[in-house]
Amino acid sequence: MQFWSYVFLVSCFLVFYNYAGYALIVLLVNKFAGKKTAAPDDGTGFFPSVSFIVAAYNEEDCIEQKITNSLDLDYPREKIEFLFVSDGSDDRTAALVREHPLVRSLHQPERRGKSAALNRAVEQARNEVLIFSDANTVLNKEAIRHIARHYADPGTGGVAGEKKVLPDPSGTNEVGTGEGLYWKYESFLKKTDSAFYSVVGAAGELFSFRSALYEPIPDNVILDDFVSSLKVAQRGYRIVYEPDAYAMELPSFSMQDEKKRKIRIAAGGFQAIGLLAPLLTFKYPRLSFLYISHRVFRWALSPFCLVLAFISNAILVLGSASPPFGLPSRPPFTIFFLGQLCFYGMAITVSLLPSLSQRSRIAKLAYYFTFMNVCAILGFFRFLRGNQKAVWEKARRAQATPLES
Repeated sequence: MQFWSYVFLVSCFLVFYNYAGYALIVLLVNKFAGKKTAAPDDGTGFFPSVSFIVAAYNEEDCIEQKITNSLDLDYPREKIEFLFVSDGSDDRTAALVREHPLVRSLHQPERRGKSAALNRAVEQARNEVLIFSDANTVLNKEAIRHIARHYADPGTGGVAGEKKVLPDPSGTNEVGTGEGLYWKYESFLKKTDSAFYSVVGAAGELFSFRSALYEPIPDNVILDDFVSSLKVAQRGYRIVYEPDAYAMELPSFSMQDEKKRKIRIAAGGFQAIGLLAPLLTFKYPRLSFLYISHRVFRWALSPFCLVLAFISNAILVLGSASPPFGLPSRPPFTIFFLGQLCFYGMAITVSLLPSLSQRSRIAKLAYYFTFMNVCAILGFFRFLRGNQKAVWEKARRAQATPLES
């Protein structure tokens, strides 16, 4: 039984370290090292030339709004170009883009996936800074200014904006609360990572690189934003987090849509671990520490440690084990096991009775946390089967009135 005691304790430690422990370490280092997160002053008048790139697949329902929002961004017009690349769209997306003379349309009837579409757009880009944004998001008016100012620092290779998940105005969407709180947590981690050294993986909703540092991404890459940003970081440049540049989007239409998205991301995460294998060697100490602690553990260890913690805890409660390190006998294991049963019980109850999530925020968080880790495990097995295609599917989003910037 001592074996299961160690399995339980190590599993709990790794989960705690991944979700909170490493962040506490980074916060302490940032505090005592006096590291700041402030961006360069906006009043410097530094305006590098920008290529603003949007990849779209069958986005006729939101592409007009995206174009309007993009053209309304507060940045010197002579310093920015707009490239909308349509990858295999068979609806009116490409036709709607062509109606706007200030936007360059890069439509291709063949559907090859987002990575190929972005590579094609970058080949056509003429400016020194690349900014990428998803078609189903809108940006705050000052987003480009807040991103561009960081490039006054020659050590900055890229900038990651913030993703904000908007609440569903109807109040009935079962995804919004969990997804929104998850991204607030992720934004906090990005802020601490950036102050320590660098963001470890930008979100596709809004991210940016120096064009000279962009490396074409293979067509089969699923998480193009994540891989391309870490490729820049591998070259010795920082990816800075800029919370004042944000992309807003509605939550997924349903948990089934969110499940498809999460499983795809998890499968892409395991693929990325292989593509970014040099980061596992600590050749880049600070970057490797953040990458392993924040990302590798999140995909490859924490979900399976949660399973091991539950199984080992059950064995310890049903058996007659004594805790190691001189801890008291069975009561601690029993308390932990009852806590796990309560936590997962709430998650299962919400999955069976979704309306409960509207009355209990804790129950909804338990459900979303469990759901997220189950999707990570399913994504791992999809990765092993090798049947996750890089060609992306249009994600359905909650229905609402048009987003406003």
